[in-house]
Amino acid sequence: MIISLPDGTEVDTERDLSATERHVLQKLLNWRDLSTSLAMFREKKAKALAAGWNQSGPLRPGPKLTRVIALLERQLHERLKDQV
Repeated sequence: MIISLPDGTEVDTERDLSATERHVLQKLLNWRDLSTSLAMFREKKAKALAAGWNQSGPLRPGPKLTRVIALLERQLHERLKDQV
C-alpha cells in the first residue's frame, strides 16, 4: 500500500515499514474509522504500540510510521469536525 503524505512524499508500507509496523498500522487504520474521539484513537494507538505484533512487546515507531500516524490523526480530526 502506498500512503501519500500532505507534503507530497509517499510511504510504501511494504518497503518502508517493518512487518510489526505494518501490523500496527492495520489496526490503526481501523481505529481511525471507528474512533469517536481523538483521545480514543490515541488510547488505541498506545495499546497497539505497547503490544506490538502478536504480543511481541513494545514497538517504537520509526519516522515513517510516525508520519503516517500523524496523518491518521489529522484525518480523524477532519472526520469528527465534519460530524458536528
